Amino acid sequence: MPTIYIVGAILIVAFVFDFLNGFHDAANSIATVVSTRVLSPGAAVVWSAGFNFIAALLFGTRVAQTMGKGLVRLNLVDEKVIMAGLLGAIVWDLLTWWWALPTSSSHALIGGYAGAAIAKAGWAAILLSGWTWTLLFIVISPAIGLGLGWGLLVAATWIFRHSHPQRIDKLFRKGQLLSAALLSLAHGTNDAQKSMGIVTGALFAAHYIPTFQVPLWVVALAATGMGLGTMSGGWRIVHTMGGRITKLKPVGGFCAETASAIALGVSSYFGIPVSTTHTITGAIVGVGSVQRLSAVRWGIARNIVWAWVLTIPAAGVVAAGCWWALGTFWH
Repeated sequence: MPTIYIVGAILIVAFVFDFLNGFHDAANSIATVVSTRVLSPGAAVVWSAGFNFIAALLFGTRVAQTMGKGLVRLNLVDEKVIMAGLLGAIVWDLLTWWWALPTSSSHALIGGYAGAAIAKAGWAAILLSGWTWTLLFIVISPAIGLGLGWGLLVAATWIFRHSHPQRIDKLFRKGQLLSAALLSLAHGTNDAQKSMGIVTGALFAAHYIPTFQVPLWVVALAATGMGLGTMSGGWRIVHTMGGRITKLKPVGGFCAETASAIALGVSSYFGIPVSTTHTITGAIVGVGSVQRLSAVRWGIARNIVWAWVLTIPAAGVVAAGCWWALGTFWH
């Protein structure tokens, strides 16, 4: 098969992944603002999609650089590895969407990319130094979200302790428009860049670009896919994120979104591919635990954590299977 057709197929599959990423992870950006009824579901997805698109276009490609050349040895990567990695991530995203589990599309792609590379070249394909922060942030990002969410709600409760509840509710309903926008911006700066890095790796491996620099049209493709996916909504996961973990009021929704946006923004600045899902879930748990620990449905939270732990290896196994399957007709 001519290389140009192979790269074209990778671009199509990458666009599908970006669409599913936005669809699957729409819950990250809109679950809190929908559950508090500040925005209708339709208005929320349009609001989120717009800011996701803007962020993907304007806020650099540090995370894409890490994804494309910081986790797997580029000299061992070919188009089949990249295609299998994308397919592994897509399959895992669809399964967890069906199960209504808010897992990380980012970690699905990381696991898929690594699993396909290992299937081709063994463990020598992995750059261990590039995985340190990525793996640490599986624990750190929800912990930061939890701590910031808890701290912001405690601070807000103390600052407005003499205010009438209706006034607080009205104020933070407006504030949630800002915090939801900030979270969508942060989501776009981190999540959209992951597939940018993978696609750029495919272009580099096929010698269509001389150096590993993300082309503007790749940025636009990823941003468009992410935005369209977000506009389609992932309502099964929105229900889990927005209502099943804990009951949120506008002040809690504002604090959870703001905490997540801060954590994601810092991670993106340093080029660390973290999970938006992990971060916002941690923040929601932190907000819910301010009033009392029993306000958090810990059984739901426990199932989500297990899904987090399994995402990278499960997507890796699926991607490895895809690599072997592609080998039957891709030579």
